Amino acid sequence: MRAIRVTRLGGPESVELVEIDEPADDGGIVVDVHAAGVAFLDALLTRGLYQYKPELPFTLGAEVAGVVRSAPADAPVRAGDRVAGLTMITGAMAETVVLTPDRVFPLPDSVSFEAGAGLLFNDLTVYFALTVRARLARGESVLVHGAAGGIGTSTLRLAPALGAGRVIAVVSTEDKIEVAKTAG
Repeated sequence: MRAIRVTRLGGPESVELVEIDEPADDGGIVVDVHAAGVAFLDALLTRGLYQYKPELPFTLGAEVAGVVRSAPADAPVRAGDRVAGLTMITGAMAETVVLTPDRVFPLPDSVSFEAGAGLLFNDLTVYFALTVRARLARGESVLVHGAAGGIGTSTLRLAPALGAGRVIAVVSTEDKIEVAKTAG
């Protein structure tokens, strides 16, 4: 199968499209990948600058969306289901991934694979930041710096749903204003 691999730490320019063996299912949920998320952490990983440093070579990608090929009988999804999932840092940028049941979520037909592959990492980060770290209380204001980026747009969508009374977006350039407005 094809995969996007980091074989040396030289930045995003050093990644390669290569052929590798399919992963063993090891009792996990086997997913045929239709889309994989690309995040800032992937750029950091290609340079060896992220806190987690996988052994070379490794396949990039923390988020994935696709169709279940096979799943254990007790899994929350079945073969043929559309799903989004987390690899927890590496492995998503391949044609097939194996995920643990606690990191696979049904993907509604109304959400594209491309959108599904970009939801979990940012949204779960924002959810944790607002509910655990910030302890957002109903009616409080939230100021979002970098409101046109991945974490910023997730915050603009989730803060009101979590009870924020006012959400203020800050962007660095005029062309990013529309992105922030579209996100809320």
